[in-house]
Amino acid sequence: MSAVRSVLLAIDMATRRRDMAGQGLTHVQNAQLFAQNQMVQLETYAAETESRWAAAAQTSTTPELMRHHYQFMDRLHHAIGLQSGVLDNASRKVDVAKRQVLEAEFRLTSLKQVLKKKQLDIAIAQGRREQKQMDEFAALRSSQSTGGYFSGERS
Repeated sequence: MSAVRSVLLAIDMATRRRDMAGQGLTHVQNAQLFAQNQMVQLETYAAETESRWAAAAQTSTTPELMRHHYQFMDRLHHAIGLQSGVLDNASRKVDVAKRQVLEAEFRLTSLKQVLKKKQLDIAIAQGRREQKQMDEFAALRSSQSTGGYFSGERS
């Protein structure tokens, strides 16, 4: 029975680890979604700024204003590049977290199979003990009922 208790304890721990891995996955997925939303905001802002600049530049512009615009757009594209790196990093973290959840699920499933096997082995052993007791009881009853016949006593 202690083997079953040990497996049950291992299953409990594996379940907690799987749950923690699932929470970790949720956390990194939320971080990835946040990074993706920031990327969309940066790209949208860059596109809007370009379209506003194109409309404003057609009416009047100075070389100094153009230089500031290009510097600003360079910084904005640099920020987009940095955010792309953040997004790639978040995607890698999600992949790692998914793998950890799968490994935890596999471990839990394996332990549950071990538990079923141990329970089956215990049931088989119990059945054999019961069968042995029944056979011994039947042999005893048989020897008691035929005991007088074989010992020379006849009715």
